[in-house]
Amino acid sequence: MSTLDIAIDRSSPVPLYHQVASAFEKAIREGDLPPETKLENEIALAKRYNLSRPTMRQAMDHLVREGLVVRQRGVGTQVVGPQVRRNLKLSSLYNDLQAEGSTPQTTVLGLDVVTSDDFLQEKLGLKSAAEVYHVRRLRSVDGRPLALMENWVPLAVAELSIEELERDGLYNILRRSGVDFRMAHQTVGAMVADKDQSSLLDMDPGSALVVMSRTALDGSGSPIEYGHHVYRADRYSFDITLVS
Repeated sequence: MSTLDIAIDRSSPVPLYHQVASAFEKAIREGDLPPETKLENEIALAKRYNLSRPTMRQAMDHLVREGLVVRQRGVGTQVVGPQVRRNLKLSSLYNDLQAEGSTPQTTVLGLDVVTSDDFLQEKLGLKSAAEVYHVRRLRSVDGRPLALMENWVPLAVAELSIEELERDGLYNILRRSGVDFRMAHQTVGAMVADKDQSSLLDMDPGSALVVMSRTALDGSGSPIEYGHHVYRADRYSFDITLVS
């Protein structure tokens, strides 16, 4: 169990629960309380900081809403760290992670050449059965699993290798091959993790996953790549800006 020294100002107009939550949030975001750190239960924390249990629960509820900690039956309250927040734009997860200062790692689970079925022919704009790459990857951030990614790319688009896919992002590789990404059709949804997904993503079976499917197109409007990705919902979310 990890503890945190907090200076609480009882004369401040800032609510006590918010002072505590802000101190924990700062410690989590700065790495003083790293992911997987187990916290004391609310009764012990309330006693430690000389607060009421409802006040301490408010503070923990705030951290749960921010996606910084999770409550798990039989485990208690555990730090999960800041979520990866991704804008809905035509970019790759690899580049988004680098842009926010994270260190993405890729494990290639499979790189095969398969014959496209009717579904892939529709998604990739193929007039008949054709050979395409089927890429399966595990993407981790700072050594912690985040996403399972499957992508299908026509052989005529680029030459792919396991070595290059583990060194760099798929979109970077395709751009170096001359692909000019311009737009994409994307769907975002949710599902629960099956046995294989939970094992690879280091989570319990039945845990929530964010699901994203995307067909990327080049400047001529031709489909270049189709992807189906699943992300740990406790570590990943999309940011959407709406205007009227």
